[in-house]
Amino acid sequence: MAEHLASIFGTEKDRVNCPFYFKIGACRHGDRCSRLHNRPTISPTLLLSNMYQRPDMITPGVDPQGQPLDPSKIQAHFEDFYEDIFEELDKFGEMESLNVCDNLADHMIGNVYVLFKEEDQAAAALKALQGRFYSGRPIIADFSPVTDFREATCRQYEEDNCNRGGYCNFMHVKQISRELRRKLFGRYRRSYRRGSRSRSRSVSPRRKRERGDVRERDRDRDRHGNGKRSSDRSERHDRDGGGGGRRRHGSPRRSRSPVVVREGSEERRARIEQWNKERDEGV
Repeated sequence: MAEHLASIFGTEKDRVNCPFYFKIGACRHGDRCSRLHNRPTISPTLLLSNMYQRPDMITPGVDPQGQPLDPSKIQAHFEDFYEDIFEELDKFGEMESLNVCDNLADHMIGNVYVLFKEEDQAAAALKALQGRFYSGRPIIADFSPVTDFREATCRQYEEDNCNRGGYCNFMHVKQISRELRRKLFGRYRRSYRRGSRSRSRSVSPRRKRERGDVRERDRDRDRHGNGKRSSDRSERHDRDGGGGGRRRHGSPRRSRSPVVVREGSEERRARIEQWNKERDEGV
């Protein structure tokens, strides 16, 4: 029984909990709904109810005086609001998304949803917004159960063919320009890149100790004659042709030459004596 209730929680088959409140954090019936609205006590998402006041609030595309509005002016008005809200909420932490509803129904019109990366950031923002005003109107903020906006948004609206219009019960998320999105959310990507570079430059104490051990072993091999000496490097440098050892860009990497075993002093003296003998006979 418990597994069955868990499988239908927040769906249309759930006769106890309101599926619309669970999915979009708002219900057209409000407190009169016959199903329960389980309000979260903590959440990474905040809902700022009815906060955005569009210039064509009474009639879409027309101002309060009855004059038609240029769509570019409506978009500019919205992006100014969006940037103001983003800059204010950014003080409390990184935001994963900031969505503003374009719906016209009373329970969704002007709703602003902000999803923070951490729950404590959302709690700090909620505490700071209590009792504040925006454009002469009080800010109504609360935690929201919405964490996955893919389930809350209207897919037909994204495809520009929603037949319910502004009175749809799913989110019609108003879009901002690509330039503004890059300007606002791009700061998080830049901070990630700076953080990754600083982390890559730092060396952990363990790695420092390992590097020190390797250097100490190399010095021991040099002192006991078991490693590559500077004379070996100079001979290889002369054999390879002087200072032309730098590899050109794009050229294939040359295979490493085999290590030459050095002869002992007695063998070198015998070889030199043989060379002198052959030279005298030739003369």
